[in-house]
Amino acid sequence: MNKIETDITEELARLKDAGLRRVLKSIESAQGPRVRVKDAGSSKEQLLLCSNDYLGLANHPAIKEALSRGVDEYGVGAGASRLVSGTMAPHRCLEECIKDFFSAEAALLFNSGYNANLGVITALAGRGTEIFSDRLNHASIVDGCILSRAKVHRYSGVESLERKLKSSKTERRLIITEGLFSMDGNFAPLPELLGLAKKYGATLILDDAHAVGALGEYGRGTPEMLGIEAPDIIRVGTFGKAFGTFGAFVTGSSEMIELLVSKSRPFIYTTALPPALAYASLKSLELVIAGTELRARLEENRAQMSQGLKTAGIDTLESESHIIPVIVGSAAKSTEVSRTLENSGLFIQAIRPPTVPEGTSRLRVTLSAAHTKEELSIALGAITSAVDSSLTDKKGA
Repeated sequence: MNKIETDITEELARLKDAGLRRVLKSIESAQGPRVRVKDAGSSKEQLLLCSNDYLGLANHPAIKEALSRGVDEYGVGAGASRLVSGTMAPHRCLEECIKDFFSAEAALLFNSGYNANLGVITALAGRGTEIFSDRLNHASIVDGCILSRAKVHRYSGVESLERKLKSSKTERRLIITEGLFSMDGNFAPLPELLGLAKKYGATLILDDAHAVGALGEYGRGTPEMLGIEAPDIIRVGTFGKAFGTFGAFVTGSSEMIELLVSKSRPFIYTTALPPALAYASLKSLELVIAGTELRARLEENRAQMSQGLKTAGIDTLESESHIIPVIVGSAAKSTEVSRTLENSGLFIQAIRPPTVPEGTSRLRVTLSAAHTKEELSIALGAITSAVDSSLTDKKGA
């Protein structure tokens, strides 16, 4: 063994001992409230409570039909990057529809939310820019900040942000936040952030991946939910969650989008999103706009699960969204609780460091409009029992 190989072996052993070694679990059915999970060579049905398919659209027949039509008409692969020969009619049509949906000047597709965050941050920021990034922001934002080579300030709350803005030494300032934080399930103080952006001449980037489609009267995310009109926001969103398809987008001014086309490396240097997926997302967008009842059902499910967990005395970090963390504590305990639930017929993966801070490992319960009240009642009982057993074992130890 050479040094690299030895280090790999040792690091894997360290991760295992710390309860941080990841294992892929295979789902052998379409996404839905119940799925077949492969385990030890066999598959069994599980109630799925860790998917981001918030409106239950990932297996919607109209979207599947649209995808099939898209393949028939445009094939599978785009064949090249967007700037070579990969820009096809569905890409441009979807960008126009997204632009109109958010009342933005322009929109641009990316292959994933991760690429979108890297692409917009690195194109807009560089040496001479100061970035103010919420401490709870997703890894794609963290990585985009690092790659930008800008000076990065991490803030925690509005007062913390204003202190850092006051001491800023540059006129080039970016404030970056998620609208709905993906691990804690709470919302950014968007009105206050917009006020500070205006006061200090900063540009606000809003990653609304977990809210777009799921929140707001027509699914436009946290600004619509809060009744905010903010045309100056640069918005990042994804089709891979509430929309049930794949890909991502950025909206903003026409000039900003033109700059991304010329400078955003994740956009320039990758093969374009398969055109059939863009075609399917057009149908998904129609369903999202018409999905008032789905969003109402998602809210009912959120209220049932949230209230049930709080009544059971489980720490959910006071989440008020369809993302509900169930705090367990250690990485090993969270993995153990996840395994116990799987044996009970519930599939909820453990979330551990470095995704969340040490000592806050958790189950992240994510709800769908497709879940029934009966399924959630079963889930509440199983989660409460598993967490109580874990805490009892911990006290006994």
